[in-house]
Order: sequence, then structure tokens, then C-alpha cells
Amino acid sequence: MRFLIESYGCQLNMAESAAIEAILKGRGLEMTTDPGLADAVIINTCSVRKTAENRIWGRLGFYNAEKRKHPLTLIVTGCMAERMKQDLMVQAPFIDAVIGTNEKAEIPDFILGSPLEKLDGYRFLRSYYREGEFSSYVPIMNGCNNFCSYCIVPYVRGREVSRPVEEILEEVRLLESKGVREITLLGQNVNSYSSEYRGRHIDFPTLLELISPELSTTMFVRFESPHPKDFSDHLISVIASDRRVASHIHLPMQSGSTRILQLMNRKTTREAFLSLVDKMRIRIPGLTFSTDVMTGFPTETEEEYEETLSAMEAMGCTEAFMYYFNPREGTRAATMEGQLDEDVKVRRLERLIDEQISRQARIKSAMLPFSADVIVTGISRDDKDRYLGRGEHNDYFSFPSESPLEPGDVVRVDATELRGNTFRGAIHG
Repeated sequence: MRFLIESYGCQLNMAESAAIEAILKGRGLEMTTDPGLADAVIINTCSVRKTAENRIWGRLGFYNAEKRKHPLTLIVTGCMAERMKQDLMVQAPFIDAVIGTNEKAEIPDFILGSPLEKLDGYRFLRSYYREGEFSSYVPIMNGCNNFCSYCIVPYVRGREVSRPVEEILEEVRLLESKGVREITLLGQNVNSYSSEYRGRHIDFPTLLELISPELSTTMFVRFESPHPKDFSDHLISVIASDRRVASHIHLPMQSGSTRILQLMNRKTTREAFLSLVDKMRIRIPGLTFSTDVMTGFPTETEEEYEETLSAMEAMGCTEAFMYYFNPREGTRAATMEGQLDEDVKVRRLERLIDEQISRQARIKSAMLPFSADVIVTGISRDDKDRYLGRGEHNDYFSFPSESPLEPGDVVRVDATELRGNTFRGAIHG
């Protein structure tokens, strides 16, 4: 029996798909990328933006046509399945099962003929490792309690649930035994992690302190996504003192205006956010940032938009994920007064992107020349005589090598120039 998995959206979706893949392979099924050969197809959906859902509807039309050609079990899971279960069942009756976020663990049993069981809450899978990978995701929590007014996550992922410490450490040990070079700890609000272990409370920075002694081959520990309001002094100290915790931090800003942040229910202010950035930069050597930022939130004025631009300049990110407000049905922001016209949102986003591209080029150029340990990711598509690799700060490097290299190998690269968003150089020595 052959199966195919299509995954959309966040890193947690990708990790859950990898876990399902491993379970199915362990039960004797074969993975394929050819829809014409698949006996079962799993579509792991995203619901953060309407464009993601529109794409899923297109894929459903494709697989409806495939089902007319040959027998096929079609399963839709993930956040869109959680949010639109009844609509999917009515509008796409050819789907064999619509499985929400809590029941993803039941998918392998369903494919093999067992009935679905309704679970009371989210259940973590045993391992999210995909055989052969050198960079792995480790989910440590699921759900969110923050209810940002624009965000659908609390409604489709539920409230925060932290994975037991023992399970996390067990998975980290597995990844070590497989030679994994970097791990990314995942959660919708990763730094609100909370659990008990050997009679004491474990918060997120303490979890990092427990993970670090388990590592030898792992070079970088990353985490996404933290909330600024939960970024403690303890966490800053751990990042500053532990060389394995990457000093490249994704810290979502969303807006540089205190009034807009309040409307977003972000539980912070412009001043508090920028003060946190300054504190982190002082205490963590060589720190770089990435961020999420949104334009065109309801009632956002030109002056407030300019505040976001100036906050982005003050933050000085080497990368940013930028988008304009896209109302999601079921969230408070979708029904707020003062919705902005599409052309206003697009205009503001375009300027935001242009300024960020210029800014990150300026910041990266100022770093040159420098040397960095780089994890090889593969051969460059543009130049087969050069390899690509990724460093601690999520920067990409292009370099030649006299001897063959494999993904996951580690080399030290002397970077001498920047082309686009990629550093170019040569292997040290």
C-alpha cells in the first residue's frame, strides 16, 4: 500500500506530517510522491490565511479527479479541517475523512482500517524525526492561550498543552543518535512552555538547560515562535551563556504602534518591545533578529504605519516575514470597524518589504569579512561547482570544495562578499 502526504502552513504541520510518515512506514506502507500511484492521500492543511485555504480547495478538485481514475482514500486534516469540518464534508463529499488537529495521531490506524476515535485533547506523537534529515523539528507544546485578535490558532489548535519533559529528552537523544545537526523546538507560543519533571516545575529556559547536556553532534538549537511578553531574563541568560542555543532569535513584532498592538491584543507596547530588543542585544553577543510584521490592521493610520517602519529600523532584522492584514472568519479583528482598502494595505506592504530588503543587505554587508561554521545543505542549483550551507544566524553561504560534501557536513567558511541574500566565500584554510 502506498501513501502520499501534502503539507501546508506552519513548521508544526511539517513536523506532524513527518511523524505520521514514520508511523506508516513503520507499519509497512510505502511513501510515494506520485498521486497516480497513491492508495491513500493525506492533505495536512493550514488556516492562518484565506489564500492557504483557497489552495486546498484547488488540491481537493485535483484529487476528486484522481479518485475517478483509481481507488483512493482521501484524508483532509489540520487547521482547515478543524475550522471547516462540516463545510468540507458538504462541499467535498468525495473526501473519505475530515480529521481535526487533535485526531491526527489516529490517521495511521484509519488508513489501515480502524475506526476514528474522538480524542479529548491534543496528543503528541512519539517522534517527529524524518529518516536521513540533518535538521529536525521537536514540538514541545501545542495551542495558544493569547487570543490575538487577528489569529485563528487558538480556535483550531486549542489551548496550550505542553509535552512532557521525558518525551522531549527522549526525542533529543534519538536525534543525537541519528547525527542531526540542528533542532528547532516548536510551539505556537514556545516560551510559555510549562511542565513538571522530577518534582519541580520546568519553564522554557529551564527546559533548554535540560536539553543542552544531551547534545554532542547537534550544533544549533533554535526555537519558534516566542511571544515577547514571555521573554524572561532567565531565557536571555540561557541564550547568552549556552553556545548551542543559536543567537538568531525570531521575535514577532506585528506592529510598531502601541494602539494597534492593543487592538491586536498583543499584551505589549512599542516601548516594551523595543526595550526588550535593546536588552537582548546588550546581553547576547552577536545577536541577530528575524520578525513577523503586519500592515493594514483595521483603523491603522499612516502615522501608525510609519511607527512600524521606524520600529523595524530600530530592530534591525536580518530577515522578516511581512504580510498585510487578512481577516479570518471567527476572529475578533475580522468584524472590527475601520477595515482598510486592499490597495492601501498592498501599498504599505510594498514599502515595508522594499525597506527591509535594503536594510538587511546593509546589515549583512557590514558583517564582511567574517568566518562562520556552516551546515552543508546541498549543491547550489545555480552553480553545480558550489555548495550551499546555513549558519547560526540562518544565513545562507555559497562556497566551492575540493572534496565531496554531503548534507549535514559541517565546514568553516570565510565569507568575503554578499550576492543577493547569500554570502559567498571559501572553506577556511
